[in-house]
Amino acid sequence: MGDVIRRGQLDRSRPVALQVHEILRERILKVELVPGTVLSRASLQLEFGVSQTPVRDSLMRLQEEGLVEVYPQYATVVAKIDVDHARQAQFLRLSIELEAVRRLTGSAPMETADELCEILSRQRAVASPETYDKFDAVDREFHRRLYEKAGIAQLWANVRRQSVHLDRLRRLHLPMPGKMETVLADHQAIIDAIASGDPNSAAEALRKHLSGTLSIIDVISAEFPEYIEEVPSRSSYLLNDRS
Repeated sequence: MGDVIRRGQLDRSRPVALQVHEILRERILKVELVPGTVLSRASLQLEFGVSQTPVRDSLMRLQEEGLVEVYPQYATVVAKIDVDHARQAQFLRLSIELEAVRRLTGSAPMETADELCEILSRQRAVASPETYDKFDAVDREFHRRLYEKAGIAQLWANVRRQSVHLDRLRRLHLPMPGKMETVLADHQAIIDAIASGDPNSAAEALRKHLSGTLSIIDVISAEFPEYIEEVPSRSSYLLNDRS
């Protein structure tokens, strides 16, 4: 989306509905808007200085992504985080990125490792509670580079579209003690494994990294119950796995 869009300010050279959608989507992903928050069409029209149509269209797109719930003739509200959707997004990411890092260990591993080291250096520089947004942005850059170097850059946009609920969970997890340090250590382990040329080590490092947030979903749910739909018990997932 870029950082040129500021709250309530639109670039009139771009489609208005798209920008309203981008801004509202970003607020939801950054958990600035608590689930249940009413998104008043009239208030949004006033804030952005637009007509009813672009606001309606942007809310419809958010509904398609599962980020809002629309109650006709009543209200549009921010949806809770769908943990099952997040689990499926993680499965998608894991499937793609495991193959990506395996491929990268056999194709210019040192070149890839050097590029990832540069990104990691910038991420370390913004590992602070005051710069969560920048830390998160560089985190996405790190993973996007894996796709680019593996020759599957077009899949990145598809994965991002499917990861909205996983992103919201990660945003709740990020401020927890030790989370940023763990991300940095995991990224370093991925870099080292790629540089070593060992595909199994690279896959193991990536698998550990991507399992972090969902592995403590019970903790996140207990800390932020207002954000998260009721989480199915772990036993129900095990039963489903056996079917």
